[in-house]
Amino acid sequence: MEYYSTNRKAPLATLRKAVVKGLAEDRGLYMPERINRMSKAFFDNIGKMRFQDIAYNVAEAFFGEDVDPDGLKDLVYDTLSFDCPVVRVKENIYALELFHGPTLAFKDVGARFMARLLQYFIRGERQEVNVLVATSGDTGSAVANGFLGVEGIHVYVLYPKGKVSPIQECQFTTLGRNITAIEVDGVFDDCQALVKSAFMDEELNGRMKLTSANSINVARFLPQAFYYFNAYARLKEMGAADELVVCVPSGNFGNICAALFGHEMGLPIKRFIAANNANDVFYHYLQTGQYEPQPSKQTLANAMDVGDPSNFARIYDLYGQSHERISSLISGATYSDELIRQTMRQCYEETGYVLDPHGACGYRALQEQLKAGEVGVFCETAHPAKFKEKVDDILGIDIAIPERLQAFMKGTKQSVPMTKDFADFRQFLLSRS
Repeated sequence: MEYYSTNRKAPLATLRKAVVKGLAEDRGLYMPERINRMSKAFFDNIGKMRFQDIAYNVAEAFFGEDVDPDGLKDLVYDTLSFDCPVVRVKENIYALELFHGPTLAFKDVGARFMARLLQYFIRGERQEVNVLVATSGDTGSAVANGFLGVEGIHVYVLYPKGKVSPIQECQFTTLGRNITAIEVDGVFDDCQALVKSAFMDEELNGRMKLTSANSINVARFLPQAFYYFNAYARLKEMGAADELVVCVPSGNFGNICAALFGHEMGLPIKRFIAANNANDVFYHYLQTGQYEPQPSKQTLANAMDVGDPSNFARIYDLYGQSHERISSLISGATYSDELIRQTMRQCYEETGYVLDPHGACGYRALQEQLKAGEVGVFCETAHPAKFKEKVDDILGIDIAIPERLQAFMKGTKQSVPMTKDFADFRQFLLSRS
């Protein structure tokens, strides 16, 4: 299958090029030339299928023309060495728990799949591939751990100084080996701008083979469709899959974009809700039809602190640049830190379920927007212990830190301080080439 750029000014690319390059030459995001629909038989039997088997069928529809069947099966099954269960929180509202992977965040699925697919494509090559990734929280840890020790690949994680949680920071600054953490004196959007500028720099790309592991890379965001198919399967198994509404806490919009691709493949979801924190650019677009990027605001739900979500370009392209089509399928919500705190307390007091600040946005949006007869599922995108200080303070509890997180916290921080000036970042990369 070939991939085109959302800006429509770059040549068509193979999957291999789209994965290895990350960003098209015209700074657009790669999109598959077509989206294959899943068969009726697949959906008839999905409630009886295991997560890995469901994911393999979906992966085959995306990548089957470019990866041999045995290789693809190995990729999928090795990626999904953990489950993404659906848990009932209250009547008609379920959590899709995406924090059971190695770094306890939803990005483990996409990061692990991309690491394995990239390694599949560069087998036997002599030149090292350098992965640049900007993170507002969980992406850095998921990518760093997904690529840790992978031969022929070096990862540079750019993160905003003082704006990720201490546990999140430990997960990618203590690894060493083929992982370099870069502490940028700025916000997430500055980190993302540095990465995008690096891809467009001719001399840099002549000296180094660069790619991205942000959700701008097709190998990062497309596999995230797997868990929406699994959510439908598990709810169908429970007899609760009719009139399904999916609510996704959204930052850079890769996660909801993957869900929308699943919908285009035939996944029977009635409608979607994009839940934002105070960074409400997409919410504003839904109301007005005008997309107006803003500087990101620092909030309690820090992984969603994105003022110019990259994957808006994919959503806009997917629906023919039609505000009417987008707004008829997706509604929005935006919440202040105080409303997030209220929601976390309310949910815990009423149900005993501990939400993290991001999941709280999804849960609240379903409470407010779910209609009679509908069933809602929201993404619980990270384990609440990753935000222990915030969660403990808001709920008045002492949430236990899972052993996997404790292990990261014992390591020694290794990071490179960096300004938000591209000239400094460029010089640093050239010194490593």
